[in-house]
Amino acid sequence: MADAGRTNGAGEKQPADRAAESPALGPAALERYSRQIRFAPIGPEGQRRLLDSTVLIVGAGALGASLAQHMARAGVGHIRIVDRDFVEPSNLQRQTLFDEEDARMALPKAAAAAAKLRRINSGIAIEEHVADVTRENAAAFAEGTDLVLDGTDNAATRLVLSDACFSLGIPFVYGGAVGAEGMSAPLVPGETACLRCLIGDEHGAAEAGTCETEGVISPIVELVAALQAAEALKWLTGHRGALRRTWLSVSLWPFAFREWRLPGPTRDCPVCGRARLIETGGGAVRGSVPGERSASALAARESVAFPDARSAGAADARMPSGTPERAAVRNEASGGSVRAAVLCGRDTVQLTFDRPLPLERIEAQLARAGCRITRNPWLIRAETADGRRFVLFRGEGRVLVQGVPDADEAARALTELLHLGEGEGVTVR
Repeated sequence: MADAGRTNGAGEKQPADRAAESPALGPAALERYSRQIRFAPIGPEGQRRLLDSTVLIVGAGALGASLAQHMARAGVGHIRIVDRDFVEPSNLQRQTLFDEEDARMALPKAAAAAAKLRRINSGIAIEEHVADVTRENAAAFAEGTDLVLDGTDNAATRLVLSDACFSLGIPFVYGGAVGAEGMSAPLVPGETACLRCLIGDEHGAAEAGTCETEGVISPIVELVAALQAAEALKWLTGHRGALRRTWLSVSLWPFAFREWRLPGPTRDCPVCGRARLIETGGGAVRGSVPGERSASALAARESVAFPDARSAGAADARMPSGTPERAAVRNEASGGSVRAAVLCGRDTVQLTFDRPLPLERIEAQLARAGCRITRNPWLIRAETADGRRFVLFRGEGRVLVQGVPDADEAARALTELLHLGEGEGVTVR
């Protein structure tokens, strides 16, 4: 695995430093990437850096699928993809790596994306993980990477990723899209504020619109992913000075385009304050925009208004961060904890048990209940006569309950499906 490119001032090896150690590009690479190499800022040296880089993409849905294609086609040498969901027909309108067969087989998005990417570029390493990114494992997924790309759909996971990246000194390129609107910002430890300083914590603001409530069109997804990918290419090829230092907001319908300068690290923030570089005169942080102050979240529709924009009376920058997550529930039968998360895009709740589930026994129960069952090496999907679907992931203890509005209803539905008796069910605490 490639040694991670850092920016925390600790003297770690940068991707640019590693390029000199990489072997020369062979004839096949020179031909494959010839048009990209002819782009002067990249050239042969930049292409070597890309081939020697490792990128983590969290989320393989609309944004993540497009980001993964950009990175694979550009020749990023090692791509790590993590996603907790599976392919459904409603994804095909905007998630460009998937097709109808993927949806029919209910393939996990990470696995389906990896298979397609290997056919796109067999000369790079693709590493897929069918998993939920949490505070407990985010740093492990990010460790050893040069950059992390945000392809998620909810504030909780984004904040966890931002925290992990800033603790490791790894750039985090945020992106979000809903309706015909999108946003993007490259967040660099030691140079910019962290995501938590820009939007507040998960519950610090009112819920924003999501793709479930407002829908989403594919052009905005592709545009936001392109903005993220461009910043990734700048960073990975060593052009740090060309990195965009703004939070960019764009609407395609009607068309509008706005930017705000990103503030530097917040002095007393336990996340980005620790990653600050040495202060210069006047309290500015090296790498930040002169005169910028730390940002604060505006508690309205998960908006963020940077100090200069707010003081000037400008409209707020709306951030499509996704639905709040993590309602705690418990398993009465085992006494263990169960986490719940409402997923973006449909009436689906994820229940995560603290241990793997006995899928063979459960599948037999589902068959006796007359469920229509789809199985693959990663999961079992069961559909009941009333249209509810249950997706159980092998070896994880994760269950997606579809067709329910909240965690309480998901727990009741799962209890009924598995015929758990009184005192044995899954209930909301």
